[in-house]
Amino acid sequence: MTDTSDLYFRQIQAGDMANFVYLIGSRSTREAVIIDPAWDIPSLLDVAKTDDMTIVGALATHYHQDHIGGSLFGHQIPGLNEFLELNPAPVHVNKLEAPGTSQVSGIAESELVSHEPGDTIELGGITIRLIHTPGHTPGSQCFLVEESNEPGHLVSGDTLFLGSCGRVDLPGSDPEAMYHSLNHTLKALPDETLLFPGHLYSPEGQSTMGEQKATNPMLRVSSLDMFLNFMGG
Repeated sequence: MTDTSDLYFRQIQAGDMANFVYLIGSRSTREAVIIDPAWDIPSLLDVAKTDDMTIVGALATHYHQDHIGGSLFGHQIPGLNEFLELNPAPVHVNKLEAPGTSQVSGIAESELVSHEPGDTIELGGITIRLIHTPGHTPGSQCFLVEESNEPGHLVSGDTLFLGSCGRVDLPGSDPEAMYHSLNHTLKALPDETLLFPGHLYSPEGQSTMGEQKATNPMLRVSSLDMFLNFMGG
């Protein structure tokens, strides 16, 4: 970001599973959204308050408990339910993810805003583009944060990690869909796009699409068969 950028961007590590939560918004309007609110909702909201930002919505990359809250291995992870109690605001999900998000988080599907691929959310001079990237779950989505004359910021959830990608052996996963999400949808993004994953599974918390295209095996495969072999299929 340059000194004149309108982008407000916070990457926050949260919880026991090396999750990242993101606060993204506009410096000029002082409005922001929270991506994948889970684990310690009051502390996350306090960060925004300290930064003089108003949280006007939440975005979910996918419906797994460590990203939106819910019961996991007998442990109740705070998430969207607690967020809505403390900060009522729209919760934006891919339309395919709405039923699962409701079931996992315990909030009514009517409280969710369901989106088509390519929909956008505008905050001041900032555009957040919702990119459908199925594979980890049917409605997994990444968020491309765009601002004029600035490199894009891609929040990739559990689709693309630094040096790897999300699991495809879970209920609702689809290895072939993951291959296309990685090697067609995301690989088409400009090299200068900054990459911010859903977990800290590497020494660094961010990269660029150019670096990942050059080094990430999941973006270097030459065919679907090769990718499936990598993934044990």
